[in-house]
Amino acid sequence: MEPDHVARIMQQWHVERPDLDVSPMGIIGRLHRLSDALHEQLRQVFAAAGLSDGDFDILASLRRSGAPYELTPGELSATTVLTSGAVTKRLDRLEGAGLLTREVCADDARSRRIRLTTAGFELVDRLVGEHMANEHRLISDLSDLERSRLAHLLEQWGRSSQLGM
Repeated sequence: MEPDHVARIMQQWHVERPDLDVSPMGIIGRLHRLSDALHEQLRQVFAAAGLSDGDFDILASLRRSGAPYELTPGELSATTVLTSGAVTKRLDRLEGAGLLTREVCADDARSRRIRLTTAGFELVDRLVGEHMANEHRLISDLSDLERSRLAHLLEQWGRSSQLGM
């Protein structure tokens, strides 16, 4: 089997700097490249519906919150990978598209509740199914055991104090 891109880079460093242990590059370099490739593949499902991955993240957070499918902007920031400024920008766009509404909270007029509309609910339900089918396709070359081991290792590494996740 021919070496992959990362292996070639590691080989070059081994020749040029044999004093360095570049083995972490075998993991981190591959994860970085894999992340980019996965992001591109995942984004296609959302783009086909006219959404960014951040837009989908907002809609999916509202949907998985359960009935009545509403959260505050702060709750949305906490349950997505978006900053509060990015949440606001997406809320404006999604509200304009008729996929969610912003309503004044009954107990605090300064606060808003973000709620999925029927159109937003239907769109996100359809996209979640397409998204999961796409993710299944992307991991289809891995056995069940490989998937389980990889998920466990990534979770364990993500809990590492070195990463601060």
